[in-house]
Amino acid sequence: MELHANVFGEGQPFIILHGFLGMSDNWKTLGKKISEQGFQVHLIDQRNHGRSPHSKEFSYDLMAEDLAKYCTVNNLSNIQLLGHSMGGKTVMLFAVKFPELLDHLMVADIGPKYYPLHHQDILDGLRALDFELLKSRNEVDKELSAYVPDVGVRMFLLKNLYWKNKGELGLRMNLEALAENADQIGVELSLEDSYKGATLFLKGEKSNYIVKSDEARIKNQFPNSIIREISAAGHWLHAENPKEFLAEVLEFVKK
Repeated sequence: MELHANVFGEGQPFIILHGFLGMSDNWKTLGKKISEQGFQVHLIDQRNHGRSPHSKEFSYDLMAEDLAKYCTVNNLSNIQLLGHSMGGKTVMLFAVKFPELLDHLMVADIGPKYYPLHHQDILDGLRALDFELLKSRNEVDKELSAYVPDVGVRMFLLKNLYWKNKGELGLRMNLEALAENADQIGVELSLEDSYKGATLFLKGEKSNYIVKSDEARIKNQFPNSIIREISAAGHWLHAENPKEFLAEVLEFVKK
């Protein structure tokens, strides 16, 4: 599968993977700031997301393989690799499978443990959208608000809206495949899997994705890791406190 990516800047490759129901566009602002520090930034759409190809098959094994193929096709090695949420799970598994390709690994607000499914309201809301009836972004937003009351989350989801044809809206993501495989999002990294390279885990101060009791497992599977907290931020820590997030990332990769 040939993944779609936005690429800018010159220098050492710096790859960023978005989270579930997101897309590479979510990272453009931060990606450009990272590129200004002497990196060639690759903002990737994972399979069934953004402008990347659609497939009925969906798992972390496949997404890690997709990324390896992307690196091979684009002749990338010694990469800085950052993933958020679902993207964080992908990069953890990628590091286990392809450690020789990595310089530094960064995982944003996710751990290697199992997470129970908690996107059902969002998926139900997206599946309820009838684009034969809904003809504007405002109409879609209003319809979605019955399922997703949080304005910030709706704004994030509505980035997927585009004009499929004249007068016909659609979603870029492969919603059916993602809904059918939603149980794959929370699967854990096998306890036998470990990566000994330099790793940074970033967690949001107001997020419960990484809690104190997770730290022993993180250290066991990623023995050369550090865990840093981003203040005044929840799960979307890179959007809620971009200044502190960027500072932590740059300090880590420049060590």
